[in-house]
Amino acid sequence: MCCGQQFYNGEQQPMTDLVAKARVNWPGVCLAATLAMAASFLSMRYGAPAMLMGLLLGLAFHFLMENPRVVPGIELSATQILRLGVALLGLRITFTDLIELGWLPVAGVCVGVLLTIAFGTLCSRIMGLGTQLGVLTGGSVGICGASAAMAISSVLPGSDKLKQETLFTVIGVTTLSTLAMVVYPLITHALNLNETEAGIFIGATIHDVAQVVGAGYSISSEVGDLSTFVKLLRVAMLVPVVLCISLFVRQRVRAGGTQSALPIPWFLVGFVVLFIVNSLSLLPKELVAWASGGASWLLLTAIAALGVRTSLKNVAGVGVRPIILMVLETVFLALLALGFILLT
Repeated sequence: MCCGQQFYNGEQQPMTDLVAKARVNWPGVCLAATLAMAASFLSMRYGAPAMLMGLLLGLAFHFLMENPRVVPGIELSATQILRLGVALLGLRITFTDLIELGWLPVAGVCVGVLLTIAFGTLCSRIMGLGTQLGVLTGGSVGICGASAAMAISSVLPGSDKLKQETLFTVIGVTTLSTLAMVVYPLITHALNLNETEAGIFIGATIHDVAQVVGAGYSISSEVGDLSTFVKLLRVAMLVPVVLCISLFVRQRVRAGGTQSALPIPWFLVGFVVLFIVNSLSLLPKELVAWASGGASWLLLTAIAALGVRTSLKNVAGVGVRPIILMVLETVFLALLALGFILLT
């Protein structure tokens, strides 16, 4: 009876712990998910970027962080749910897509991402803002906007300053991406770019996927298809970039004589696995489409949670220099893409 009772308790304990964790996190996760749904509705109703709406709604409900019941779920949404959403982005690109575009545009996109991060880091240090903000803003501008900023932030050493810089980066890159969605199609028209050139320019420069889609299809369906694919190439760069940042930070922490407490970037492994699975067509197309759409919902939920847990007053304290930094990075990437298009 004693052994049987021990076996029963052993079986029940994990389930009990799981239920207890779910009860603790449920209020905060529900809050973030509700804000994400509201942001999605506002986006569809008024045409505003869903990520920006989610962020603003989250900021409006920051006062709820005074309630300890929502704090664990908000933290979970801003970290683990974010990472799951990034992993699911791997279902949006395949090996075939890379082959069809050709090696030169692929190489150009990869070089553009790396140069933008390097440029942002250099400018940030020159402006006295530090390396961390340069990596955050450069990565968000060069790769995939808010999603990249949050993924990069998740492998950096946690601090109040990092939270402040991350939220600023999300707000800044979403705003600039929205402006680019309107202005960049006008630039392609003014420069008489053909559909292929316009598709590469739009996909290689605008920050967020949603704005790339909006700008590309506003020109033509062909430009929309190509620009979306080029953008997904930049999304694929998220894996090696974040992995390198994580390894670099870990090495610095260890060199400082302390053990690294940073989480293993399992979501990057998930991204690669899902990319391979999708390339080999191992999953039904309906499931892939559902999971790919789910990535957007998870990221929107994470953005809303990020807004809830951060004070707008703290964000306002970053000053003018970070804004100038992000504008410089955006202009640099646009000029880099135009130079590549016009010279090849």
